Amino acid sequence: MRQGGRLAQLVERFVYTEDVGSSSLSSPTRTSETRGRMTVTDLQTRALSIAETVLGWLTSPQFYAQLGAILAAAAAAWFLARLVRNNLRIFQAEPSEGRFGKLWSLLLACRDLLFPILLVLALVIAEAVTDAAVHSSWLVLLAQSAAVIGVLYTAINRFITHPIINAACRWILIPVATLHVFGFLDDATSYLDGVAIEAGNIRVSLLALVKAALFGGVLFWLGRTSTTAGQRVIREQQAIDIQTRELFAKLFEIIIFFVLVVLLLQLLGLDLTALAVFGGALGVGIGFGLQQIASNFISGIIILLERSLKVGDYIEIDGSGAGTLKEINMRSSTLATFDGKEIVVPNEKFITSALVNWTKTDPLQRYEAAFSVAYETDIHRVPPIIEAAVSLHPAVLKNPDPPDCALRGFGDNGVNFAVEFWVSGIDGGKNSFISDVHFLVWDALKENGITMPFPQRDVRIIGRMADPA
Repeated sequence: MRQGGRLAQLVERFVYTEDVGSSSLSSPTRTSETRGRMTVTDLQTRALSIAETVLGWLTSPQFYAQLGAILAAAAAAWFLARLVRNNLRIFQAEPSEGRFGKLWSLLLACRDLLFPILLVLALVIAEAVTDAAVHSSWLVLLAQSAAVIGVLYTAINRFITHPIINAACRWILIPVATLHVFGFLDDATSYLDGVAIEAGNIRVSLLALVKAALFGGVLFWLGRTSTTAGQRVIREQQAIDIQTRELFAKLFEIIIFFVLVVLLLQLLGLDLTALAVFGGALGVGIGFGLQQIASNFISGIIILLERSLKVGDYIEIDGSGAGTLKEINMRSSTLATFDGKEIVVPNEKFITSALVNWTKTDPLQRYEAAFSVAYETDIHRVPPIIEAAVSLHPAVLKNPDPPDCALRGFGDNGVNFAVEFWVSGIDGGKNSFISDVHFLVWDALKENGITMPFPQRDVRIIGRMADPA
């Protein structure tokens, strides 16, 4: 870049000028030996030289001519930007709903960029004018480069609303653009590439690590975004059963991240044949330290392939609780309980532990509600009364079997019964089948004059005989 190169030369001359008292920008030859033997006296001399150079600039007519051109360009850009904003309707009124609504919204969003862009254009004109008038434009070039950075900064804050991306652009893109505009990007990359660790044929530089962090962050963010969008499209295909959709969604995620890893290695300039050595080391690592992770990963694939579990099943697993299977991930799966909790269960648990899948092939469930009646009750009346009452519940099914009231036994305080009934769904959360049936049993017994027992105890007090002594 011509402008960046000229700016770099200007700064080089500014820092290393040794012609004390001269306002010209001379650039003496510098060697590594001279820089290596710099003493306190040399630093003092260099500081005095820089001070003399700056003082020479401040007393130079060319300096003030360029400063005036910069101020005139800023004033003209500000006046013109205000004139455009105040006289063009697209920069004043809110966009209307219509054919060109989106275009209007975009133009309205560009309102903040008017002044920075016009300032850059005005400084381009100022550069040409100062070159022709005073044969010097280095200060205008510096201002022009700073204005370009201002345009970029304003555009990032105006159009990038995502907080993470906005911060990444401000803290990464802006410094890189600044180095490029001022012509120091090549020097910075050369310095970072020179700081390296070498071991045999392997060389890892600071530049490679920075590139890996930058490219890796961008690629994996794009991978996560595209994976989320792709999985959402796959899961919306209602013509495919839910288990197959989940399998395709996981395969899509694996393929995306594999491609991203290969692409990142290519961007970093690494030889892919080195993956053979890396694969061997990874195999050893899996054998010793990552076997649990590998086991959970393979278990997740097995679950998806054999279709023993699917999203939406109500699972009860030993030692891990019970809940509705919400998602099957690469390492673990999530069970959502009725009380708002989410249980993260390693996939290996579903393969090696005993579990109960309440809804694997059939959503119908049979429950029972236990109760007791007093001993003085005619127990032959109880079953038909309770069965008729429970049948009135809208969720209780008549198929595969209607409600069945059975005698369970004779307790200490009363006769024990239980009514069995079939429903579609799990008792819990929004469903309260057993609670509802207990209410029906209570109401039915009350209506028919049947009492429910409660513990009763007879206490006998035996008087103690007096001692004859």
